Amino acid sequence: MKYFSFLGLFILLLSCSAQNIPAEVQTIRGQTMGTYYQVSYVGVWDETLPAAIDSMLAAVNGEVSTYDPNSLISNFNTSEKGIVLGDAPHLRANLTLAREVYEKTDGAFDPTVMPLVNFWGFGYTEEKQGSQVDTAKVEQIRMHVGMNLVELKGDSLIKAYPDVQLDFSACAKGYGIDQVAQLLSARSLESYLVDIGGEARAKGRKPDDQLWRVGINIPEEEAALNDIFTAVPLNNISIATSGNYRNWYEADGVKYSHTINPKTGFPERTELLSASVFHQNCIAADAYATSCMVLGVEKALSLAQRLPEIEVYLIFSRPDGSMEARYTSGLNDLFNE
Repeated sequence: MKYFSFLGLFILLLSCSAQNIPAEVQTIRGQTMGTYYQVSYVGVWDETLPAAIDSMLAAVNGEVSTYDPNSLISNFNTSEKGIVLGDAPHLRANLTLAREVYEKTDGAFDPTVMPLVNFWGFGYTEEKQGSQVDTAKVEQIRMHVGMNLVELKGDSLIKAYPDVQLDFSACAKGYGIDQVAQLLSARSLESYLVDIGGEARAKGRKPDDQLWRVGINIPEEEAALNDIFTAVPLNNISIATSGNYRNWYEADGVKYSHTINPKTGFPERTELLSASVFHQNCIAADAYATSCMVLGVEKALSLAQRLPEIEVYLIFSRPDGSMEARYTSGLNDLFNE
């Protein structure tokens, strides 16, 4: 009897001691999707977690990376009529979300824009355009762009024309973030920040009881990655930012940016410099951020007013060259308005 009493006291002391261990932020860093990832979580170090995260992200890339010639999406893009998907949860999830956002934005978000992305030199080809653009060629390519040209029938993903291609780069990072977040929650982690290339999803609070915060970059071509326009606290939500100030090139005195308007076939360059979207899921925030860059300031704000699940923060240029921000009313508390 004395033995069991001592054992019970020993376990109790261990439990009390564990409860008194101060919570610490653990950080895991790596590379994925052509950029960095950083995962911060509150808890004890889990030596198996980095490999689990890398494995998860590798599985996502194996289905949706257009830069991997052996990926499932690359197989579809190079096929004549389509492919049999089989068990492809990551590609299916991206396809489902893409179609939903395509419909809600009236085609402003369109993952079949891949041939146009390549034509303008922002895909996996090296082709770039000069000042004399073949508009007939643009229109010819545009005729093979549209989600109505892709159909999922059972296990078969079918394309209407051989030239039809898919590109989920405008939502895949957000999807990868959501997958890592699910992995962390499955391990009973209740406080974390997952960041892939500047898109982020947060849950819970840091040890000092403060919300996780992320920065929205200054949307200038010369700005450094750590030049911040404003910092934003994330209260169990995701944020994704899209802009034309990083990925662009100049040819014959003409600037071309990577946001392609699926309806015109040309790069979209308006007064809107940066669009940050808040949504519960980062895959949706990612897709809607790209949509906003296509739509421009007023239409992006109108879109957010129609869709209660999103909030937007837009940075745009004024005629005098200065910058101004506008955002939806759901962000008022966030920016102390």
